[in-house]
Amino acid sequence: RDFDERCEQCSEVNWGITDGGRFYCRTCHNVIERTREVVSTDVIPNARIQTLSKGIRNQKKTDGGWEWYVCEGFQLVLKQQAEALEALGVCPQMKDEVLCNFWRHYLQKSQQAYCSRPADEPVRAVSACDSSTDMDSEPERPSVLHLLSLSESDGDLQTDCSLASSAGRVSESTSVRSGSVDGSLYLKKNGKDKLCMTMPMTLSFCYMALLWLREPMTLSDLLRFVIEGHIPYFNAYQHFPEKMKLYGLDLKIFCVESWPLYEEVYKKMVELAAFLDLPRFPDITDSCFLHPDMLCMKYLMEANLPDELHNWTCRVVKKTRIGEADFLTLVPGNKLARKVKYDVLAAAVIVVVLKLLFLLDDHYEWLLSDFSAERNKNNKEGEGGPCFEFKKWYKVIKSSLDVEQKKLDEEKAKYLWRCEKPLCYSVKKKSKVLRRRQIVENLQNQFGKLSGSVQPAERPDPSSFQLSWSEENTDGTCFHGHSLKGVLQEKRGLLTAINTDYWLCTVKLCNEKLCGHLAHYREVDFPQSYHFVLSLFSFLLRIQPSYIHDEVCVIEHKLFNKKLYKKPKYSKGLRK
Repeated sequence: RDFDERCEQCSEVNWGITDGGRFYCRTCHNVIERTREVVSTDVIPNARIQTLSKGIRNQKKTDGGWEWYVCEGFQLVLKQQAEALEALGVCPQMKDEVLCNFWRHYLQKSQQAYCSRPADEPVRAVSACDSSTDMDSEPERPSVLHLLSLSESDGDLQTDCSLASSAGRVSESTSVRSGSVDGSLYLKKNGKDKLCMTMPMTLSFCYMALLWLREPMTLSDLLRFVIEGHIPYFNAYQHFPEKMKLYGLDLKIFCVESWPLYEEVYKKMVELAAFLDLPRFPDITDSCFLHPDMLCMKYLMEANLPDELHNWTCRVVKKTRIGEADFLTLVPGNKLARKVKYDVLAAAVIVVVLKLLFLLDDHYEWLLSDFSAERNKNNKEGEGGPCFEFKKWYKVIKSSLDVEQKKLDEEKAKYLWRCEKPLCYSVKKKSKVLRRRQIVENLQNQFGKLSGSVQPAERPDPSSFQLSWSEENTDGTCFHGHSLKGVLQEKRGLLTAINTDYWLCTVKLCNEKLCGHLAHYREVDFPQSYHFVLSLFSFLLRIQPSYIHDEVCVIEHKLFNKKLYKKPKYSKGLRK
């Protein structure tokens, strides 16, 4: 009755007391931070005990859930992804020493945590780092902001104070249709801020940490492990603590119903590195897995191509100088340097080598294949290994690629986007929801058995190779040990290609900032053999063929730079 201040939302003076001792407006039901003073004389006469709420650590009395922020949810997702990467063999330092520091730096730069309270921000009556606690409340939940690094103490009060100081301003403008405190504000901010945290950006953080440690995992490998379910991404929120209620607008933030895109994740990684003002990344040298020489060896094995092609890929890398550390190493903020996609670069080098040796014009490669087949018939003793036949390789790869592509398309079509663990918003309804989900699953299994449908296959074990070829097979489907004698000739003591022609994908490169691509790619404009090779590496990297085509054009212009941009020689007689 003595409190006569007006409500900030409705300007009425009509206050009541909640069960937790906090003041609320009976007109608009706005809850403020002011608490009543409880007089107790049971233990110490004439002493008053002040009961304070615990800010963001307070639990909602209606559903027993925690008050939590969107950044806390994303931190839990990052923690799950880092632990999954460690289980796949990534360096244990990634989570606590690299990813955790990147995430803290991002929270500080975006002024979500680890920063002083802005001057124009209203001061809360109670802070989360206040030593007083609510005697009648349940035990305080652990700070989610310390869950990334489990080895650290929970005494980083600067983070808690920074988050708590903004809780009053955020909670007053949030919608009740969100489980998080700042769900609605976050969606509004996401439309304006390019680097507002999203689910694809969690993969950008992971890839940035992998690149910093120079781990033997490319971005295409990371996204493939995500699609195969080895790294939490789809429905990652089902592993949130039970008291972090997720509904309404939160589902738009954390619920994913699309496959992660290579270009989007890579672009956000580059923008994040520049936003965080990171220094030059560790150098990518010839001993690193991400070096083109190393990756070319991997993709040659996976594409079932002869081992001798690796000598030619190394020559192209050396000739174009794309294997130098200054070219390969990421320097955040350097807008002049072209950012390197290591897996796409290696695939493009292999395509260029195949064009150098086989031309890939839908005519010359078949003539060379017939010549190699005739040579293999005459070489019955098999001296030096059989000659590589492009036509035979094409048939083997085409058959295997069609099967794997069909399997991948069926898995994507049958993928169930719904969460395996049902979301329960009330403890009373939890048993009913779980019972209903169990009934639905039992009916689906019964109808599946009656219809004879194939049960979904178990998740495959993680592997760096999608296509495996063994030289022990006697059916001749492995071409690793085959020779290139049918397409090479010795000239002045050096092995050179019989083919002396070469066709360029494009004579002039486009402006990538204006067009979005360095070169335009349409299947009908190029030979089918060239398109088949692009499709093969497109499947292996899970990207569009146009991205590999762009990189092929760049390498070609580096390789034939002198011939493309050769200045014409004018005779002296033409000069004035």
